[in-house]
Amino acid sequence: MAKMHTIIAEEPRKEARTANWVAFVICTAMLFDGYDLVVYGTVLPGLLADPTQIGAFDAAAAGLLGSWALIGVLVGSLICGAVGDFFGRRRLLLLGIAWFSIGMFVTALTTTVTAFGAMRFITGLGLGVVIASAGATMAEFAPAGRRQFYNAIVYGGVPAGGVFASVMGILLLNDIGWRGLFMIGALPLVILVPIAWFKLPESPRWLLARGREDEAQAAAVRTGVPLLEERIIQQVGAAPQKTGFAAVFSRQFAVPSILLGLMSFSGLLLTYGLNTWLPKIMEGYGYGRTYALFFPLALNLGAVVGGLLLSRLADRRGPQRVISFTFVLATITLVLMTFGFPLPLLFLFIAFAGVGTLGTQVLVYGFQSNYYTTNARAAGVAWCASVGRFGGILGPIIGGWLAVAGIGGATAFYIFGGVALLGAVVTVMVPHQRKLEEAEHKVEEIAEQSVEGGIAATPAQRS
Repeated sequence: MAKMHTIIAEEPRKEARTANWVAFVICTAMLFDGYDLVVYGTVLPGLLADPTQIGAFDAAAAGLLGSWALIGVLVGSLICGAVGDFFGRRRLLLLGIAWFSIGMFVTALTTTVTAFGAMRFITGLGLGVVIASAGATMAEFAPAGRRQFYNAIVYGGVPAGGVFASVMGILLLNDIGWRGLFMIGALPLVILVPIAWFKLPESPRWLLARGREDEAQAAAVRTGVPLLEERIIQQVGAAPQKTGFAAVFSRQFAVPSILLGLMSFSGLLLTYGLNTWLPKIMEGYGYGRTYALFFPLALNLGAVVGGLLLSRLADRRGPQRVISFTFVLATITLVLMTFGFPLPLLFLFIAFAGVGTLGTQVLVYGFQSNYYTTNARAAGVAWCASVGRFGGILGPIIGGWLAVAGIGGATAFYIFGGVALLGAVVTVMVPHQRKLEEAEHKVEEIAEQSVEGGIAATPAQRS
Protein backbone atom coordinates (compact mmCIF):
# COMPACT_ATOMS: atom_id res chain seq x y z
CA MET A 1 0.00 0.00 0.00
CA ALA A 2 2.91 2.38 0.64
CA LYS A 3 4.07 1.84 -2.94
CA MET A 4 0.54 2.56 -4.19
CA HIS A 5 0.46 5.91 -2.37
CA THR A 6 3.88 6.78 -3.83
CA ILE A 7 2.59 6.22 -7.38
CA ILE A 8 -0.55 8.25 -6.67
CA ALA A 9 1.59 11.14 -5.45
CA GLU A 10 4.34 10.98 -8.07
CA GLU A 11 2.35 10.81 -11.34
CA PRO A 12 0.34 14.02 -10.80
CA ARG A 13 3.52 15.71 -9.60
CA LYS A 14 5.33 14.67 -12.78
CA GLU A 15 2.40 15.94 -14.86
CA ALA A 16 2.40 19.27 -12.99
CA ARG A 17 6.18 19.59 -13.33
CA THR A 18 5.96 19.04 -17.08
CA ALA A 19 3.06 21.48 -17.40
CA ASN A 20 4.99 24.12 -15.45
CA TRP A 21 8.01 23.88 -17.76
CA VAL A 22 5.81 24.00 -20.86
CA ALA A 23 3.96 27.02 -19.45
CA PHE A 24 7.24 28.77 -18.64
CA VAL A 25 8.64 28.31 -22.15
CA ILE A 26 5.48 29.35 -23.95
CA CYS A 27 4.66 32.22 -21.58
CA THR A 28 8.15 33.66 -22.06
CA ALA A 29 7.77 33.40 -25.84
CA MET A 30 4.38 35.11 -25.63
CA LEU A 31 5.88 37.80 -23.40
CA PHE A 32 8.09 38.83 -26.29
CA ASP A 33 5.08 38.73 -28.61
CA GLY A 34 3.45 41.27 -26.29
CA TYR A 35 6.70 43.20 -26.16
CA ASP A 36 6.74 43.40 -29.96
CA LEU A 37 3.10 44.56 -29.93
CA VAL A 38 3.60 47.46 -27.53
CA VAL A 39 7.15 48.52 -28.34
CA TYR A 40 6.00 49.82 -31.72
CA GLY A 41 3.41 52.06 -30.10
CA THR A 42 6.04 53.14 -27.56
CA VAL A 43 8.55 54.30 -30.19
CA LEU A 44 5.97 55.53 -32.74
CA PRO A 45 5.70 59.16 -31.50
CA GLY A 46 9.50 59.52 -31.73
CA LEU A 47 9.66 57.98 -35.22
CA LEU A 48 6.90 60.32 -36.41
CA ALA A 49 8.66 63.34 -34.93
CA ASP A 50 12.17 62.54 -36.23
CA PRO A 51 12.40 61.68 -39.96
CA THR A 52 16.16 61.03 -39.65
CA GLN A 53 15.46 57.63 -38.05
CA ILE A 54 13.78 55.64 -40.85
CA GLY A 55 12.37 58.46 -43.00
CA ALA A 56 9.32 60.70 -42.96
CA PHE A 57 5.81 59.24 -42.73
CA ASP A 58 2.42 60.48 -41.49
CA ALA A 59 -0.13 59.05 -39.05
CA ALA A 60 -2.00 57.11 -41.73
CA ALA A 61 1.22 55.48 -42.90
CA ALA A 62 2.06 54.75 -39.26
CA GLY A 63 -1.17 52.78 -38.91
CA LEU A 64 -0.38 50.76 -42.04
CA LEU A 65 3.22 50.27 -40.92
CA GLY A 66 2.01 48.95 -37.57
CA SER A 67 -0.20 46.48 -39.38
CA TRP A 68 2.61 44.85 -41.39
CA ALA A 69 3.67 42.77 -38.40
CA LEU A 70 0.06 41.68 -37.94
CA ILE A 71 -0.19 40.65 -41.59
CA GLY A 72 2.92 38.56 -41.02
CA VAL A 73 1.31 37.02 -37.93
CA LEU A 74 -1.77 36.24 -40.01
CA VAL A 75 0.29 34.45 -42.68
CA GLY A 76 2.42 32.66 -40.07
CA SER A 77 -0.69 31.47 -38.21
CA LEU A 78 -2.26 30.11 -41.39
CA ILE A 79 0.94 28.26 -42.30
CA CYS A 80 1.08 26.81 -38.78
CA GLY A 81 -2.57 25.77 -38.99
CA ALA A 82 -1.95 24.00 -42.29
CA VAL A 83 0.97 21.92 -40.98
CA GLY A 84 0.69 22.07 -37.17
CA ASP A 85 -1.57 19.03 -36.71
CA PHE A 86 0.76 17.01 -38.98
CA PHE A 87 4.18 18.45 -38.08
CA GLY A 88 3.96 18.46 -34.27
CA ARG A 89 3.97 21.06 -31.48
CA ARG A 90 7.60 21.11 -30.33
CA ARG A 91 9.36 21.73 -33.63
CA LEU A 92 7.04 24.55 -34.65
CA LEU A 93 7.46 26.37 -31.34
CA LEU A 94 11.25 26.16 -31.52
CA LEU A 95 11.24 27.40 -35.11
CA GLY A 96 8.86 30.27 -34.33
CA ILE A 97 10.83 31.53 -31.32
CA ALA A 98 14.13 31.56 -33.22
CA TRP A 99 12.53 33.19 -36.27
CA PHE A 100 10.92 36.18 -34.53
CA SER A 101 14.02 36.78 -32.36
CA ILE A 102 16.23 37.14 -35.43
CA GLY A 103 13.54 39.27 -37.07
CA MET A 104 13.46 41.79 -34.22
CA PHE A 105 17.25 42.10 -34.23
CA VAL A 106 17.37 42.78 -37.96
CA THR A 107 14.48 45.27 -37.63
CA ALA A 108 16.64 47.31 -35.26
CA LEU A 109 19.21 47.71 -38.06
CA THR A 110 16.83 49.09 -40.70
CA THR A 111 17.18 52.65 -41.97
CA THR A 112 14.18 53.12 -44.28
CA VAL A 113 10.41 52.93 -43.86
CA THR A 114 10.23 50.19 -46.51
CA ALA A 115 12.88 48.02 -44.83
CA PHE A 116 11.30 48.59 -41.41
CA GLY A 117 7.89 47.50 -42.71
CA ALA A 118 9.34 44.47 -44.50
CA MET A 119 11.10 43.28 -41.35
CA ARG A 120 7.96 43.84 -39.30
CA PHE A 121 6.20 41.47 -41.69
CA ILE A 122 8.99 38.87 -41.54
CA THR A 123 9.09 39.05 -37.74
CA GLY A 124 5.34 38.57 -37.70
CA LEU A 125 5.66 35.24 -39.52
CA GLY A 126 7.54 33.77 -36.56
CA LEU A 127 5.18 35.36 -34.05
CA GLY A 128 2.23 33.83 -35.91
CA VAL A 129 3.72 30.35 -35.64
CA VAL A 130 4.26 30.79 -31.89
CA ILE A 131 0.80 32.21 -31.25
CA ALA A 132 -0.95 29.45 -33.21
CA SER A 133 1.14 26.71 -31.54
CA ALA A 134 1.01 28.06 -27.99
CA GLY A 135 -2.62 27.38 -27.11
CA ALA A 136 -2.69 23.98 -28.79
CA THR A 137 0.43 22.89 -26.93
CA MET A 138 -0.61 24.15 -23.51
CA ALA A 139 -4.08 22.61 -23.83
CA GLU A 140 -2.45 19.18 -24.25
CA PHE A 141 -0.18 19.48 -21.21
CA ALA A 142 -2.35 21.39 -18.70
CA PRO A 143 -3.85 19.21 -15.93
CA ALA A 144 -7.62 18.72 -16.07
CA GLY A 145 -9.54 21.30 -14.06
CA ARG A 146 -6.79 23.94 -14.46
CA ARG A 147 -6.67 24.39 -18.22
CA GLN A 148 -8.07 27.93 -18.29
CA PHE A 149 -5.60 28.92 -15.58
CA TYR A 150 -2.61 27.52 -17.46
CA ASN A 151 -3.78 29.13 -20.69
CA ALA A 152 -4.14 32.41 -18.83
CA ILE A 153 -0.54 32.07 -17.64
CA VAL A 154 0.62 31.39 -21.20
CA TYR A 155 -1.35 34.11 -22.93
CA GLY A 156 -0.93 36.43 -19.97
CA GLY A 157 2.58 36.70 -21.33
CA VAL A 158 1.20 39.03 -24.04
CA PRO A 159 0.01 41.82 -21.71
CA ALA A 160 3.00 41.12 -19.44
CA GLY A 161 5.17 41.81 -22.46
CA GLY A 162 3.21 45.01 -22.93
CA VAL A 163 4.07 46.01 -19.37
CA PHE A 164 7.71 45.11 -20.03
CA ALA A 165 7.77 47.23 -23.21
CA SER A 166 6.16 50.18 -21.44
CA VAL A 167 8.66 50.01 -18.58
CA MET A 168 11.61 49.67 -20.96
CA GLY A 169 10.28 52.63 -22.94
CA ILE A 170 9.95 54.78 -19.83
CA LEU A 171 13.37 53.83 -18.46
CA LEU A 172 15.55 53.31 -21.54
CA LEU A 173 14.07 55.00 -24.63
CA ASN A 174 16.11 58.18 -24.14
CA ASP A 175 19.32 56.20 -23.50
CA ILE A 176 19.29 53.37 -26.05
CA GLY A 177 16.76 54.69 -28.56
CA TRP A 178 14.21 52.71 -30.52
CA ARG A 179 16.89 50.45 -32.00
CA GLY A 180 18.02 49.32 -28.56
CA LEU A 181 14.43 48.57 -27.56
CA PHE A 182 13.99 46.34 -30.62
CA MET A 183 17.26 44.53 -29.92
CA ILE A 184 15.89 43.58 -26.49
CA GLY A 185 13.27 41.61 -28.43
CA ALA A 186 16.01 39.32 -29.78
CA LEU A 187 16.90 37.94 -26.34
CA PRO A 188 14.82 34.72 -26.68
CA LEU A 189 17.27 33.42 -29.30
CA VAL A 190 20.12 33.22 -26.78
CA ILE A 191 18.11 32.64 -23.59
CA LEU A 192 14.85 30.82 -24.32
CA VAL A 193 15.67 28.56 -27.28
CA PRO A 194 18.33 26.55 -25.36
CA ILE A 195 15.92 26.07 -22.43
CA ALA A 196 13.08 25.04 -24.75
CA TRP A 197 15.32 22.55 -26.55
CA PHE A 198 15.78 20.55 -23.35
CA LYS A 199 12.56 21.23 -21.43
CA LEU A 200 9.81 21.31 -24.08
CA PRO A 201 8.65 17.75 -24.91
CA GLU A 202 6.45 16.61 -27.78
CA SER A 203 2.77 16.24 -26.84
CA PRO A 204 1.77 12.65 -25.98
CA ARG A 205 -1.82 13.46 -26.94
CA TRP A 206 -0.71 14.67 -30.38
CA LEU A 207 1.38 11.51 -30.87
CA LEU A 208 -1.64 9.36 -29.98
CA ALA A 209 -3.93 11.32 -32.32
CA ARG A 210 -1.40 10.68 -35.12
CA GLY A 211 -1.55 6.93 -34.43
CA ARG A 212 1.97 6.75 -32.97
CA GLU A 213 0.87 4.55 -30.08
CA ASP A 214 4.25 3.40 -28.75
CA GLU A 215 5.79 6.87 -28.87
CA ALA A 216 2.70 8.33 -27.20
CA GLN A 217 2.85 5.78 -24.38
CA ALA A 218 6.55 6.39 -23.81
CA ALA A 219 6.03 10.17 -23.82
CA ALA A 220 3.13 9.81 -21.37
CA VAL A 221 5.39 7.89 -18.95
CA ARG A 222 8.18 10.49 -19.25
CA THR A 223 5.92 13.52 -18.83
CA GLY A 224 3.20 12.18 -16.54
CA VAL A 225 0.55 13.35 -19.02
CA PRO A 226 -2.42 10.92 -18.99
CA LEU A 227 -3.88 9.66 -22.27
CA LEU A 228 -7.16 8.39 -20.85
CA GLU A 229 -9.18 11.43 -21.94
CA GLU A 230 -7.80 11.30 -25.47
CA ARG A 231 -8.69 7.61 -25.75
CA ILE A 232 -12.26 8.22 -24.53
CA ILE A 233 -12.66 11.16 -26.94
CA GLN A 234 -11.81 8.76 -29.77
CA GLN A 235 -14.14 6.06 -28.41
CA VAL A 236 -17.24 8.27 -28.09
CA GLY A 237 -16.65 9.90 -31.48
CA ALA A 238 -16.12 13.39 -30.07
CA ALA A 239 -13.42 14.10 -32.66
CA PRO A 240 -14.11 14.38 -36.41
CA GLN A 241 -12.43 11.83 -38.65
CA LYS A 242 -10.57 14.54 -40.56
CA THR A 243 -7.45 16.40 -39.47
CA GLY A 244 -6.28 20.02 -39.63
CA PHE A 245 -8.37 22.62 -41.46
CA ALA A 246 -10.60 19.87 -42.88
CA ALA A 247 -11.64 19.05 -39.29
CA VAL A 248 -12.08 22.73 -38.38
CA PHE A 249 -14.63 23.14 -41.18
CA SER A 250 -16.32 19.79 -40.70
CA ARG A 251 -20.00 19.71 -39.73
CA GLN A 252 -19.03 19.45 -36.07
CA PHE A 253 -16.90 22.59 -35.93
CA ALA A 254 -17.88 24.83 -38.89
CA VAL A 255 -20.39 27.17 -37.20
CA PRO A 256 -18.48 27.36 -33.88
CA SER A 257 -15.29 28.15 -35.84
CA ILE A 258 -16.92 31.20 -37.42
CA LEU A 259 -18.14 32.46 -34.03
CA LEU A 260 -14.84 31.72 -32.29
CA GLY A 261 -13.02 33.57 -35.06
CA LEU A 262 -15.27 36.61 -34.55
CA MET A 263 -14.44 36.52 -30.83
CA SER A 264 -10.75 36.78 -31.67
CA PHE A 265 -11.48 39.46 -34.28
CA SER A 266 -13.12 41.62 -31.62
CA GLY A 267 -10.52 40.95 -28.94
CA LEU A 268 -7.49 41.58 -31.15
CA LEU A 269 -8.94 44.70 -32.78
CA LEU A 270 -9.26 46.12 -29.27
CA THR A 271 -5.84 44.84 -28.18
CA TYR A 272 -3.83 46.19 -31.10
CA GLY A 273 -5.88 49.31 -31.66
CA LEU A 274 -5.58 50.49 -28.06
CA ASN A 275 -1.93 49.50 -27.60
CA THR A 276 -0.91 51.30 -30.80
CA TRP A 277 -2.89 54.49 -30.35
CA LEU A 278 -3.65 54.92 -26.64
CA PRO A 279 -0.54 57.09 -26.00
CA LYS A 280 -1.47 59.28 -28.98
CA ILE A 281 -5.13 59.49 -27.96
CA MET A 282 -4.17 60.55 -24.44
CA GLU A 283 -1.83 63.19 -25.86
CA GLY A 284 -4.97 64.63 -27.46
CA TYR A 285 -6.46 64.92 -23.97
CA GLY A 286 -3.51 67.11 -22.96
CA TYR A 287 -1.14 64.52 -21.45
CA GLY A 288 2.54 64.83 -22.47
CA ARG A 289 4.34 62.14 -24.47
CA THR A 290 6.30 60.70 -21.54
CA TYR A 291 3.27 60.84 -19.28
CA ALA A 292 1.10 59.15 -21.90
CA LEU A 293 3.37 56.08 -21.81
CA PHE A 294 1.93 55.25 -18.39
CA PHE A 295 -1.52 54.62 -19.89
CA PRO A 296 -0.49 51.47 -21.84
CA LEU A 297 1.25 50.35 -18.65
CA ALA A 298 -2.05 50.60 -16.72
CA LEU A 299 -3.91 48.90 -19.59
CA ASN A 300 -1.54 45.90 -19.64
CA LEU A 301 -1.21 45.60 -15.87
CA GLY A 302 -4.99 45.38 -15.63
CA ALA A 303 -4.97 42.67 -18.31
CA VAL A 304 -2.29 40.56 -16.57
CA VAL A 305 -3.90 40.63 -13.13
CA GLY A 306 -7.48 40.41 -14.36
CA GLY A 307 -6.76 37.61 -16.83
CA LEU A 308 -5.15 35.42 -14.17
CA LEU A 309 -7.88 36.00 -11.58
CA LEU A 310 -10.72 35.47 -14.02
CA SER A 311 -9.15 32.30 -15.42
CA ARG A 312 -9.74 30.53 -12.11
CA LEU A 313 -13.37 31.61 -12.25
CA ALA A 314 -13.51 30.34 -15.85
CA ASP A 315 -12.24 26.91 -14.72
CA ARG A 316 -15.05 26.71 -12.16
CA ARG A 317 -17.95 28.40 -13.97
CA GLY A 318 -16.99 27.91 -17.61
CA PRO A 319 -15.11 30.36 -19.84
CA GLN A 320 -18.07 31.37 -22.00
CA ARG A 321 -19.91 33.26 -19.26
CA VAL A 322 -16.77 34.94 -18.00
CA ILE A 323 -15.68 36.09 -21.47
CA SER A 324 -19.08 37.59 -22.31
CA PHE A 325 -18.99 39.47 -18.98
CA THR A 326 -15.50 40.88 -19.59
CA PHE A 327 -16.41 42.06 -23.09
CA VAL A 328 -19.33 43.98 -21.57
CA LEU A 329 -16.97 45.34 -18.92
CA ALA A 330 -14.74 46.68 -21.72
CA THR A 331 -17.71 48.42 -23.36
CA ILE A 332 -18.67 50.19 -20.15
CA THR A 333 -15.16 51.30 -19.16
CA LEU A 334 -14.23 52.53 -22.66
CA VAL A 335 -17.31 54.77 -22.64
CA LEU A 336 -16.49 56.01 -19.14
CA MET A 337 -13.00 57.02 -20.31
CA THR A 338 -14.55 59.76 -22.46
CA PHE A 339 -15.64 61.72 -19.37
CA GLY A 340 -13.43 64.19 -17.53
CA PHE A 341 -12.74 62.09 -14.45
CA PRO A 342 -9.80 62.82 -12.10
CA LEU A 343 -6.54 61.17 -13.14
CA PRO A 344 -6.53 58.35 -10.51
CA LEU A 345 -10.03 57.32 -11.57
CA LEU A 346 -9.01 57.51 -15.23
CA PHE A 347 -6.12 55.12 -14.57
CA LEU A 348 -8.56 52.77 -12.83
CA PHE A 349 -10.89 52.77 -15.84
CA ILE A 350 -7.96 52.11 -18.16
CA ALA A 351 -6.92 49.14 -16.01
CA PHE A 352 -10.47 47.74 -16.16
CA ALA A 353 -10.48 48.35 -19.90
CA GLY A 354 -7.31 46.24 -19.99
CA VAL A 355 -9.18 43.42 -18.23
CA GLY A 356 -11.99 43.69 -20.77
CA THR A 357 -9.76 43.86 -23.86
CA LEU A 358 -6.33 42.23 -23.51
CA GLY A 359 -7.44 40.20 -20.49
CA THR A 360 -10.49 38.98 -22.39
CA GLN A 361 -8.36 37.89 -25.33
CA VAL A 362 -6.26 35.80 -22.93
CA LEU A 363 -9.45 33.95 -21.90
CA VAL A 364 -10.59 33.72 -25.53
CA TYR A 365 -7.40 31.90 -26.51
CA GLY A 366 -7.89 29.44 -23.65
CA PHE A 367 -11.52 28.83 -24.60
CA GLN A 368 -10.59 28.20 -28.23
CA SER A 369 -7.65 25.94 -27.41
CA ASN A 370 -9.82 23.62 -25.34
CA TYR A 371 -12.86 23.76 -27.62
CA TYR A 372 -11.23 21.77 -30.42
CA THR A 373 -10.17 18.12 -30.26
CA THR A 374 -6.49 17.19 -30.66
CA ASN A 375 -6.68 16.39 -34.39
CA ALA A 376 -8.12 19.86 -35.08
CA ARG A 377 -6.54 21.90 -32.30
CA ALA A 378 -3.55 23.51 -34.03
CA ALA A 379 -5.62 24.31 -37.12
CA GLY A 380 -8.54 25.55 -35.02
CA VAL A 381 -6.40 27.86 -32.92
CA ALA A 382 -4.59 29.04 -36.07
CA TRP A 383 -7.91 29.75 -37.79
CA CYS A 384 -9.17 31.77 -34.82
CA ALA A 385 -5.86 33.60 -34.51
CA SER A 386 -5.88 34.36 -38.24
CA VAL A 387 -9.40 35.78 -38.24
CA GLY A 388 -8.41 37.68 -35.13
CA ARG A 389 -5.42 39.15 -36.93
CA PHE A 390 -7.77 40.85 -39.36
CA GLY A 391 -9.11 42.67 -36.33
CA GLY A 392 -5.54 43.28 -35.19
CA ILE A 393 -4.66 44.70 -38.59
CA LEU A 394 -7.79 46.87 -38.65
CA GLY A 395 -7.29 48.26 -35.13
CA PRO A 396 -4.15 50.35 -35.84
CA ILE A 397 -5.56 51.39 -39.24
CA ILE A 398 -8.78 52.70 -37.64
CA GLY A 399 -6.69 54.70 -35.16
CA GLY A 400 -4.62 56.12 -38.02
CA TRP A 401 -7.70 57.15 -40.00
CA LEU A 402 -9.21 58.87 -36.98
CA ALA A 403 -5.92 60.68 -36.27
CA VAL A 404 -5.64 61.91 -39.87
CA ALA A 405 -9.28 63.05 -39.87
CA GLY A 406 -8.69 64.97 -36.64
CA ILE A 407 -11.47 63.08 -34.89
CA GLY A 408 -11.24 63.23 -31.09
CA GLY A 409 -10.42 60.43 -28.68
CA ALA A 410 -14.05 60.11 -27.55
CA THR A 411 -15.11 58.79 -30.96
CA ALA A 412 -12.27 56.26 -30.92
CA PHE A 413 -13.35 55.01 -27.49
CA TYR A 414 -16.97 54.70 -28.66
CA ILE A 415 -15.90 52.68 -31.71
CA PHE A 416 -13.75 50.36 -29.60
CA GLY A 417 -16.62 50.00 -27.10
CA GLY A 418 -18.96 48.92 -29.91
CA VAL A 419 -16.46 46.27 -30.99
CA ALA A 420 -16.35 44.94 -27.41
CA LEU A 421 -20.14 44.68 -27.40
CA LEU A 422 -19.99 42.68 -30.65
CA GLY A 423 -17.53 40.33 -28.94
CA ALA A 424 -19.97 39.73 -26.08
CA VAL A 425 -22.81 38.87 -28.48
CA VAL A 426 -20.87 36.31 -30.55
CA THR A 427 -19.46 34.71 -27.37
CA VAL A 428 -22.95 33.93 -26.09
CA MET A 429 -23.84 32.35 -29.44
CA VAL A 430 -21.05 29.70 -29.46
CA PRO A 431 -22.71 26.24 -29.09
CA HIS A 432 -21.61 23.74 -26.44
CA GLN A 433 -19.52 20.71 -27.45
CA ARG A 434 -21.84 17.99 -26.12
CA LYS A 435 -19.73 14.97 -27.12
CA LEU A 436 -16.56 16.49 -25.72
CA GLU A 437 -18.33 17.30 -22.45
CA GLU A 438 -19.59 13.71 -22.36
CA ALA A 439 -16.03 12.42 -22.73
CA GLU A 440 -14.80 14.70 -19.93
CA HIS A 441 -17.57 13.46 -17.62
CA LYS A 442 -16.60 9.85 -18.35
CA VAL A 443 -12.98 10.62 -17.46
CA GLU A 444 -14.11 12.15 -14.17
CA GLU A 445 -16.29 9.12 -13.38
CA ILE A 446 -13.47 6.66 -14.13
CA ALA A 447 -11.06 8.69 -11.98
CA GLU A 448 -13.50 8.74 -9.06
CA GLN A 449 -14.17 5.00 -9.33
CA SER A 450 -10.46 4.24 -9.52
CA VAL A 451 -9.73 6.35 -6.43
CA GLU A 452 -12.44 4.52 -4.51
CA GLY A 453 -10.92 1.21 -5.62
CA GLY A 454 -7.41 2.26 -4.56
CA ILE A 455 -5.89 1.96 -8.04
CA ALA A 456 -6.28 5.50 -9.35
CA ALA A 457 -2.92 6.68 -10.43
CA THR A 458 -1.04 3.77 -11.90
CA PRO A 459 0.56 4.87 -15.18
CA ALA A 460 -1.31 2.27 -17.22
CA GLN A 461 -4.72 3.39 -15.95
CA ARG A 462 -3.89 7.07 -16.39
CA SER A 463 -2.83 6.34 -19.97
